[in-house]
Amino acid sequence: MREKIFSIVSEKEITRAIVDSFAQMLSQYAESDVIVIGGGPSGLMAGREIAKEGYKVLIVERNNYLGGGFWIGGYLMNKITVRAPGEKALEELGVKCEEVAPGLFVADGPWACSALINSTCQAGAKILNMTSFDDVVLREKRIAGVVINWTPVAFLPRELTCVDPVALESKLVIDATGHDAVVVKKLEERGILKGGSFGAMWVEQSEDLVVEHTGEVYPGLIVVGMAVSTTFSLPRMGPTFGAMLLSGKKGAEIAIKILKGLNG
Repeated sequence: MREKIFSIVSEKEITRAIVDSFAQMLSQYAESDVIVIGGGPSGLMAGREIAKEGYKVLIVERNNYLGGGFWIGGYLMNKITVRAPGEKALEELGVKCEEVAPGLFVADGPWACSALINSTCQAGAKILNMTSFDDVVLREKRIAGVVINWTPVAFLPRELTCVDPVALESKLVIDATGHDAVVVKKLEERGILKGGSFGAMWVEQSEDLVVEHTGEVYPGLIVVGMAVSTTFSLPRMGPTFGAMLLSGKKGAEIAIKILKGLNG
């Protein structure tokens, strides 16, 4: 008889382990301190910084992967650029940067992205993949959570079935959904908040403006990253990521300050 290399485990035990573990996590995070919508660089950085302070953070990502454009850089060339002082955020993650011009640094996208994902998970943030934002939970003129559904549901024929979403509660929501700014747009649809649309590319202006405008735009809702550009009709920036990282950090600082105030 051949000697076993791995432990003896049946298929049903594997299935139970997945189902039970996921159900336990989802039940625990049905109420969080912060829900981050969007698992790109700004959302991951915000989630990381908040979770490091011991708060319950859930990151909701509509795709089956994290990092947004952080993996692939610009034009499918997986090098990313950051302008000073953005390189400090990468160095903090242990990612090697090369200065190719005064104040301009280049790094490997897969390395930067995987390092940020790893650090965010180690900080304690939990992640829901293939999960789309559907709506907000709104109570007394304050965002109190989000409504979510499985991403594939949007692709089902309407005549086939109607799959109702579920709601998750939180003290704060962070819109880190990039140019789409889906949470802001939902409030705009309801006539609650006036949003905008991002402008043409202007790197030198856009990165500063994104960080400057990062903040709470409605009680309980913070915008970070390119969602800031859409909300305030700022220029786009293209494949440079320093503002994404620093905006995520600033959004986290604002969130932590608000949470401390809510907790007395």
